Amino acid sequence: MNSVKVWLSVILLIIATSISAQVLKPVKWSFAINRLSDTEAEVVATASIEGEWHLYAANIPEGGPVPTALVFEENEAYKPVGELLQSPEPKFFHDENFDMELAYFTGFAKLTQKIEISKPGKHKIKGYVVFMACDDSRCLPPDEVEFELIFESTGAASDQSSLAITPESDSSSGQTADRGFWGIFWLAFLGGLTALLTPCVFPMIPLTVSFFLRNADNKARAFRDGFVYGITIMLAYLVLGLAIALIFGADALNRMATSPVFNVIFFVLLIVFAASFLGAFELTMPSKWSTKLDSKADQKGGLIGVMLMGLTFVLVSFSCTGPIVGYLLVEAAVAGSIYAPAVGMFGFGLALAIPFALFAMFPAAMNKLPKSGSWMNSVKVVLGFVILALSLKFLSVADSVSHWGLLDREVFLALWIAIFFLLGLYLIGAIKFSHDSELKYLGVPRFGLAILTFAFVAYLIPGLWGAPLKAVGSFLPSITTQDFNLNEVRGGQVVAPVAELKGKSIKAGPYGLVKYTDYDEGLAAAKEAGKPIFLDFTGHACVNCKKMETTVWSDSRVRDMLANDFIIISLYVDDRTVLPEDQQFVSETTGKKIRTVGNKWTDFMINRYKVNSQPYYVILDHNEVVLNTPRGFNSDTEAYVEWLREGLGAFRLSNE
Repeated sequence: MNSVKVWLSVILLIIATSISAQVLKPVKWSFAINRLSDTEAEVVATASIEGEWHLYAANIPEGGPVPTALVFEENEAYKPVGELLQSPEPKFFHDENFDMELAYFTGFAKLTQKIEISKPGKHKIKGYVVFMACDDSRCLPPDEVEFELIFESTGAASDQSSLAITPESDSSSGQTADRGFWGIFWLAFLGGLTALLTPCVFPMIPLTVSFFLRNADNKARAFRDGFVYGITIMLAYLVLGLAIALIFGADALNRMATSPVFNVIFFVLLIVFAASFLGAFELTMPSKWSTKLDSKADQKGGLIGVMLMGLTFVLVSFSCTGPIVGYLLVEAAVAGSIYAPAVGMFGFGLALAIPFALFAMFPAAMNKLPKSGSWMNSVKVVLGFVILALSLKFLSVADSVSHWGLLDREVFLALWIAIFFLLGLYLIGAIKFSHDSELKYLGVPRFGLAILTFAFVAYLIPGLWGAPLKAVGSFLPSITTQDFNLNEVRGGQVVAPVAELKGKSIKAGPYGLVKYTDYDEGLAAAKEAGKPIFLDFTGHACVNCKKMETTVWSDSRVRDMLANDFIIISLYVDDRTVLPEDQQFVSETTGKKIRTVGNKWTDFMINRYKVNSQPYYVILDHNEVVLNTPRGFNSDTEAYVEWLREGLGAFRLSNE
């Protein structure tokens, strides 16, 4: 009798297991709410559809299968307005069973419904999506998935431009964590500290120290000027950045930072500074202006010059800080509120201002040094060499964006090798300028600096043959401009010759990689090759993008995976190629006229991913579904390798 019970239990367990195995959920939903204004929002329902299953569209005739619909709970505080929007365009076919034309989605679907908020306050937007899924041999019963989203109409929640919930996850409320203004402040503050490490900020260190050397004998004035300098930097980022965002849009800083005119102007400006420091001439104002400023200095202590120096710092640093600032300002363009970006810009400017205020105060300590003027002249000459070298970065940006072909990687490196070699000779006294004092002996600090300078020259030389030079890679032109790259000759070949790949947008990338610069062509190539998409938002003038290429992409594991396992699509947000008239349009997201290829990809990035900073990497499947969390700038190679493997594994799993 006991054995019968055991066998009966086993049979029941097998039956239960087989029944549970037939419970299918081929469609998974996620929901989000996007702020359009203080009284309007969009509810977005996104479906991820497995394998051969398809989801019926919303616009199918009555008498057939159940159409997909977004249903809202009745509430006096809000109501849906306008029609339900669907994307991508559904596929149409004639269904023999129903004898009618039907439409359906495969892989991916997005429903967007505009709602109107009639009452202020925080509201729970509730409802459900009703849908029906089928494959070639079966259909599932109609199903419903509920959602609950949070919207606050006072603007206090404007930092939540997109609040998302995935019902199948452990979350039950649908409300993401509210970062609050303090969270935004500290995030922006960290961004400002990160910006200190970018190459565009480096030239301002010697310029700042040199400018404030005048306070070496006046400690009180040094601290006063340093404080005013820091406040000017902070307020300039806050006021100027927000003004540009509100007037021109969130990506205006990026456009300015990549402008050839802007970069050539600052190249010339730094050349003038360098020439002056090397002794070619003294930078002096006309005597009439000088007299006025001297009288002002007695009354105001020369604070006008200090503030102008602060504004110069902000403008010069835009080339690297613009993309980071742009990430904060995108809130103003997409969410329609200035409060969150204002807090973010304050935190960002404060992080940059603090160390540079200290640099401005530093000369106060120089009164402990010998009073002789010879050492001070040597400092100016060394700074002149450094500024001369750093000025090439701005010319390189203008050359890269405009495709002049004047300053490829070898030419840039040759100039740097010459400049720093001459600096080493100057430090050991082998060369001197007309205003230099005689060098009677070589001090230990000067000797140590000379060793470092010659060692740096030796480090640069292999770059002429394609060495990545990771320490300075973000300064250099792209390695794709290298005429001779020993790495490619020794085995960094592309998987397939460029001639075998289809599309007009194929270009050579770094380390023998090939990439598409048009999204649609790259997507089609990925489908044909059966590979996932590696989407790379980049720029000709993006220094952090170059740093990622030299420090991370140069790793053999990363290079091999990008070459063999992915189709690379690189979208250049600073490409100034003008679109044909029939392809120009007004952005629904920012309201700006999209005239260039770069404008197009910037708008695509903001609209789809709600960011506009570069670099930005996304791994997609053939239905344009994001396979893992996108990544921005992060030079941790090991983490990048794991991220690529994770995306590749998710793609393979979804195609099993």
